[in-house]
Amino acid sequence: MTQSWDREVDVLVAGTGAAGMTAAITAADRGLSVLVVESTDRWGGTTMRSGGGLWMPNNPIMRRTGIADSREEALTYLESAIGPSDSIGPASSPERRAAFVDTIPELVTRLEQLGVRWAVAKDYPDYYPDRPGGKIGRGIESKPFDARRLGDWRETSRTGDSIPAPMQTDDVWLLMRAWSSFSGFVRGARFVFRTLGGLVTGKKLYGFGGGLMLQLGAIAKQQGVQMLLSSPLTELLKDERGRVVGAVVATPDGLQRIRARRGVILGAGGFAANSAWRQKYHGIAGYTSAAEGDLGTAIEAGVAAGADVALMDDAWWGASVPIPGKQAQFVLNERSDPFSIVVDQSGRRYLNESESYIDFGHHLLERDPISPANPSWLVVERRHRQRYMFGALLMGGTALVEQGVVVKAGTLGELAEKMGVDRATFLATVERFNGFARTGVDVDFGRGGTAYDRYYSDPWVKPNPNLGALEKGPFTAVQLVPGDLGTKGGLLTDEHARVVDVDGRVIDGLYAAGNTTASVMGRTYPGPGSTIGPAAVFGYLAAVHAASSPEGSATPARGGSADEARTV
Repeated sequence: MTQSWDREVDVLVAGTGAAGMTAAITAADRGLSVLVVESTDRWGGTTMRSGGGLWMPNNPIMRRTGIADSREEALTYLESAIGPSDSIGPASSPERRAAFVDTIPELVTRLEQLGVRWAVAKDYPDYYPDRPGGKIGRGIESKPFDARRLGDWRETSRTGDSIPAPMQTDDVWLLMRAWSSFSGFVRGARFVFRTLGGLVTGKKLYGFGGGLMLQLGAIAKQQGVQMLLSSPLTELLKDERGRVVGAVVATPDGLQRIRARRGVILGAGGFAANSAWRQKYHGIAGYTSAAEGDLGTAIEAGVAAGADVALMDDAWWGASVPIPGKQAQFVLNERSDPFSIVVDQSGRRYLNESESYIDFGHHLLERDPISPANPSWLVVERRHRQRYMFGALLMGGTALVEQGVVVKAGTLGELAEKMGVDRATFLATVERFNGFARTGVDVDFGRGGTAYDRYYSDPWVKPNPNLGALEKGPFTAVQLVPGDLGTKGGLLTDEHARVVDVDGRVIDGLYAAGNTTASVMGRTYPGPGSTIGPAAVFGYLAAVHAASSPEGSATPARGGSADEARTV
């Protein structure tokens, strides 16, 4: 079968988040020509708007900081946190888990050599730190980065989705208590001085996901990686042997057939913003924090090429506040800080408010058929509002009250009426919870029992830093819906990030990573950065394997070359 091409490159990458950009950098680092295509008009993907952490057990940065870890402990923890591989399926096979853990040292080291400046989130625990192999300090992130170094690439990046400040992970839990503890105040002061230092020197510093993606973008630009924006990959092309040899890309100048001599790598996110797919696979429209381009187009192209999928019914769930006219606001510390509880629409508690966000999301969804819980209510009292930041209330303003997303009252009984929950049930729930706050032991759900619970807490509250009685009005109740950081299901891949078909056979020339794939983390979330960490690792492995693969069959290009691709 003869193919004609508009462009030819060694590797074609779809997507510009952590998975796609790491793949592009790795391929270019190995001497390959690379073209990256992005479906939206800005690059950086959902990673740009994320916290930017990568969960990387046994990484050299944590060891350099004095935090001990090992391959054996990491694999033991994955088993204890995720569950046995045979209960999850091939997405979280022993081979993929081992590939993830074993690749971390070389990936982190090589990116550092190429220019990424790493930092350890030394205070952030694994999400199940009390389980075998659990640790504190496995998360890493990039140090704040000056966006001005990107030149023209900065203008087309998603920096508008990121916080324009040099914020890092361990700033957050302390800044959230900046008005309630000396350590929080000190951290806040340091953050202010760090920010002012950047402004005085004329830098435009970004931390979190912005800092990570800008660092990766700076490397890719320096390497000469080419990028096309507003250019979704719409179809994968195979040769007569069934090998993927290229793709059709819908560029602003029309459809282009792009040949990829070493392979096509799909890292274009999941389907969090595709409401039809959300209804089909999740039964809800979705309240996602993912980028608007997260429409499942790469997954759809892979399935059309014969790929198998898994975990399509799952997501990186969490609690979010629905904000009228805006994207829902993901909730972290607000539900974990003391002087707060979460109840369903009957007025009953049903979970540990401080548990990991994916467990919270799963429990909300599981509760809803039993007792309506979508939305649930996060109820806080005066001390919570005075001492801790509440992001959604800062963003939503009066619109939240006008739309009934937020209700306020001077007494708990009045609040119950405004929430529409049974007054007697709600008051009994609060009375029982207040008893736990006084003894320091949550008999019902164990809130405050692990280092992860206590990461977002207030050490000045005794005897349990996560529990504080609801006694002092006025009281505020805020709706919580099942939000997410992206979807968890997608194309099935092996330990080399090669896509496999419905019969379990490798589709030659086709690779995938990130939320385009079924997650190696199964149905859970082992630690901070369990989305971005594997995305980067398997993006790296995809490029490494593609670089070692023989070229596909050659066919002359009828148009230009990759060098003529419009850069950002």
